[in-house]
Amino acid sequence: MTVEAMRAQLQEDDIRRLIKAPTEEERALSAYKICRRIAADGLSGDERQAANQILQLMAQDAAELVRRALAVTLKSSPHLPREIALKLAKDIDTIAVPILAFSPSFTDEDLLRVLDATSEIKHIAIAQRDEVSAAVSAKIVQTCSERPVATLARNDGANIASDSFRLMLKRFSGSEKVADALIDRSALPIEVTEKMVSMISDEALRRLSQRHALPPQLAVELAEGARERATIDLIDQADCTQDMQRFVQQLNLNGRLTPSLIVRAAACGSISFVEWALAELAGVPHPKAWLLVHDAGALGLRALFERTGIPGRHLTVLRLAIDLYHETDMAAARDRKAFRQTMIQRVLTRHQGFAEDDLEYLMGRLDAPLHDEDAGQAEAAAAA
Repeated sequence: MTVEAMRAQLQEDDIRRLIKAPTEEERALSAYKICRRIAADGLSGDERQAANQILQLMAQDAAELVRRALAVTLKSSPHLPREIALKLAKDIDTIAVPILAFSPSFTDEDLLRVLDATSEIKHIAIAQRDEVSAAVSAKIVQTCSERPVATLARNDGANIASDSFRLMLKRFSGSEKVADALIDRSALPIEVTEKMVSMISDEALRRLSQRHALPPQLAVELAEGARERATIDLIDQADCTQDMQRFVQQLNLNGRLTPSLIVRAAACGSISFVEWALAELAGVPHPKAWLLVHDAGALGLRALFERTGIPGRHLTVLRLAIDLYHETDMAAARDRKAFRQTMIQRVLTRHQGFAEDDLEYLMGRLDAPLHDEDAGQAEAAAAA
């Protein structure tokens, strides 16, 4: 078909069918055929102008099927005029989404204006574009809901600046969707992976370490922490079998009875394990260790502690855990999660009298951070 013939057909036959066809389905089929021809290269300036007039008619058509045929067929075409793309972007979601997700006709300013609207599905469409500028990404992170932000986080074509990553982690610190999406990215800045470590589940942490580079020291600490968490889970089993002594001895023989493990156990309320661990490392019988821990006051614990060779900065944390254990009824002391939360709050409420190194060490060793609300309550109590 020659260009002249195409132009004639665009202006006559197809327009006639587009306007006069008896059903919406027939008009939509006619629109599809016209758009296929318009998408092709080779039209002159005059011919392209005539084609654009036809597109204007389609964009104003009352039939959703006709407008959708236009949107779907020309969604990726560079020949879709910007003014028509903008009109379609304001249409219902089924028509706007393919245009917003794929059309190269938009400027960043156009997309930013769409993001000011309230349609989440349109926000998602913009977030999944093949290329998303840093400015558009920043707007999505600042103003959009969880689903568009997760879509953006997973999109390797999105240019996300460092400030936007930081805000994303702050706004959606408890969102599994956003965390999983970030992990799925092909590349993450090191500072982002470091911040995510304390915010995600063990399974997500495993995926993070497999897919993204971590600083060597952090990788070592993560591996050690995972092993210690698994060991803590075994402590209850040792309690149940009344075999704590052998359990502690095996840990020591294998080089796994570490100071950090003992502190972690203390912070979780596993004081029986702490007793046996200190007895093992100090080389004293368990009954004597028990007396020094519980009945000899602060000096008794210090004397036992000094015989173990554990660095002195851990003593304050152990003392705090044992004091809390004495103040707590037995049923509550066995609730490891509740004990740990109370332990964190106790540290925060005594913050002014607590050594900075001890505070940072303890907070870094506790695996389940407080929710923002809990932390706020604890900080309020500390200020009171």
